[in-house]
Amino acid sequence: MTLGFYFNMKRCTGCRACQVACQDRNDLAVGLAARKVESYVAGTYPNAMPYHFSAGCNHCENPACVANCPTGACQKAEDGTVFRDEEVCIGCGSCANSCPYGHPMIDDEAKKAIRCDSCRIFRENGQNPVCVDACQYRALDFGDLDELRAKYTDQELVNELPILPSAAETSPSLLVNPKDAALNDDFKMWIM
Repeated sequence: MTLGFYFNMKRCTGCRACQVACQDRNDLAVGLAARKVESYVAGTYPNAMPYHFSAGCNHCENPACVANCPTGACQKAEDGTVFRDEEVCIGCGSCANSCPYGHPMIDDEAKKAIRCDSCRIFRENGQNPVCVDACQYRALDFGDLDELRAKYTDQELVNELPILPSAAETSPSLLVNPKDAALNDDFKMWIM
């Protein structure tokens, strides 16, 4: 079993409810987030098309953060998810610097890494990650990747997009139903 996230870009409005729920659940200061929503625009006027991408940890099959953590604080659980041992983390930034997706963040004040563990404690109690439940448009889901593929079999599912680095080395546990615009190499970040 390999656990991971599903993201339906066609449903996402960029409301950031997933990001806010994650910040609240983790009691994070403004500017810190274990899940971030970024907005992009592909093409040019009059054919410009906006889209949004909600990203947490991709719980990669070969996580660079785990391989490069000098203390062993970044670990991979038996279910395939990646987590941080808070007691061992020294906030050195190796995980953040090695992740090609820019996921872990360093809380300079607390001297600890901030990362998505897919709400491990909630999942152990039969609940969803908070980002999944916070999305009113049901653009996020979490579970076994094979089960997610079967559940969303009517959709085009990818784990690589022009806005992301190549998945070849890390093999992210991520399934995305992309908007057509998100497959366009001609994109720019869109500041909302």
